[in-house]
Amino acid sequence: MRQLLPGHGASRGNALGRARVRLPHALEVLEEHIAANAVDAELVKLHAAIDTVRGEMRDLRERLHGALAHEVGEFLDLHTLLLDDPELLQGLDDLIRTGRYSADYALRLQRDRLAAVFAGMDDAYFRSRVDDIDQVIGRIHAALHRRDVSAKGTSGEILVTDNVAPAEIAQLQAQGVVAIVTSAGSVLSHSAILARSLHLPLVVGAVQALQRINDGDVLMVDGGNGELIVEPDAADLRSYRARVRELARERKQLYRLRREPARTLDGIDIKLYSNAESREDVAEAHALGSAGIGLYRTEFLFLQRNEVPDEEEQFRAYRDVVLGMTGRTVTIRTLDLGADKADRTGLVMSDEPNPALGVRGVRLSLSREGLFESQLRAIVRASGYGPVRVLVPMVSCREEVVAVRKLLKRVIRDLNSAGHEIADNIPLGAMIEVPAAAIALPSFIGAVDFLSVGTNDLVQYLLAADRNNEALADLYSPLHPAVMRLLHTIIRTAHLRGKPVAVCGEMAGDAMFTPLLLSLGLTEFSLHPATLLEVRKAVRECDLADLRKRSAALLRARDREAIERWMHP
Repeated sequence: MRQLLPGHGASRGNALGRARVRLPHALEVLEEHIAANAVDAELVKLHAAIDTVRGEMRDLRERLHGALAHEVGEFLDLHTLLLDDPELLQGLDDLIRTGRYSADYALRLQRDRLAAVFAGMDDAYFRSRVDDIDQVIGRIHAALHRRDVSAKGTSGEILVTDNVAPAEIAQLQAQGVVAIVTSAGSVLSHSAILARSLHLPLVVGAVQALQRINDGDVLMVDGGNGELIVEPDAADLRSYRARVRELARERKQLYRLRREPARTLDGIDIKLYSNAESREDVAEAHALGSAGIGLYRTEFLFLQRNEVPDEEEQFRAYRDVVLGMTGRTVTIRTLDLGADKADRTGLVMSDEPNPALGVRGVRLSLSREGLFESQLRAIVRASGYGPVRVLVPMVSCREEVVAVRKLLKRVIRDLNSAGHEIADNIPLGAMIEVPAAAIALPSFIGAVDFLSVGTNDLVQYLLAADRNNEALADLYSPLHPAVMRLLHTIIRTAHLRGKPVAVCGEMAGDAMFTPLLLSLGLTEFSLHPATLLEVRKAVRECDLADLRKRSAALLRARDREAIERWMHP
């Protein structure tokens, strides 16, 4: 029987397939005790299962590259750290030794114990880590019984579940899953961002999905408007085929734009840079006609290893990016570890009470001057092979910029003295992602050469709303009047001082926001290569003069609804 179910579109695209329903994870294990002479064997079995899970995650980590290495890798690294957590491991051993519980039941008890601790914390970030505990414990439990914990999918199926982890999404797509529907989740979560980069349709917040959809039902998914149709009728199927044909035409037309300029209807050229962190990203950016690399993430070199990469290794990586862009500018962001980017090198503090507000970005770099100097030397040396800019993350005050500028000057002087061939000019930029930096921008804009606005963090800090907390999904929105006014102030301040400014967060890569950002005065975007052509098309359909005339009305908007009306006049 046909049913129409609502949800929130998180990743555009249409899909038709059989539903594969996966009920919420629950570790239902009965209490079971073992004999005293079986304790050692039970411990061996448990440790072997933990080692198996470590190997599975290591193998998956090694298979990742590009955007997947960044988005999925962060979570795999966090899960690896949990697997090595002494409290988890010692607690399991104690339960088996002293309580003589089976490994299964020890896992259940330890899971409940840790979940209760995390759930009782005041910080929302730590409360949200209960899902990570469940995933790690679930993997160990599956390994104990030689089951594959990975989300299974068959070609042509649509996964319907309560939530989906970023690490699962790549696997599901590789298995042929054509779309994902979740009853929870946020359109701005890491999973949603990854699904968009993979062009995998995703609908979140479909609260009725698990109750109304059965395993094997035929399901039609619209990842744009969030609409779900269970057992579609003939009219639905005709509409679906028409949408698929239209999308195919759009994709073909988009591909033709790769050699066309990003120029508005009234003849204004807009610069579209690409975000990147791998050779694959760089190659795609080059092929799609990107103006350059507006944000090259360097932390992937640190996240995939137990030791800190030395200057030579970093230099080779940065040099290859510069060579890959064949003369187009490459903006290299210095190390941005911290918050949800856990590492295994020991650089990041493991016991910070609030990592999102802790020692991260430039704060971490300035606290480790030897490490920071080594990275700056590698970047400056790479400038001998093409134009390079240095971008500093998480800036909050003038003192940080001045300290970085001083160190950069010393590095340049030393390398010149040593006879290295480096560029005559290496611009230094600051990421504006902390509200304090945005407000105090006039006090330090003279100390930088360019700006890049990281809207993902700026929005969540400005609104005090974690973008990964689904309970705050309605509150976390770039379409907040405060966000509009702050972005306008940043862009205007930069232009008045003659400093280039780009937006490099998720807003830049969503064509829906292109007219809005142009109206605020933005002329430079930095986005994932996967969305570059869509944004180029949006730019070419905009009349910049008309948008600028309407900007006053946008800045007068009093609520999100008014901004949405402005976007859809």
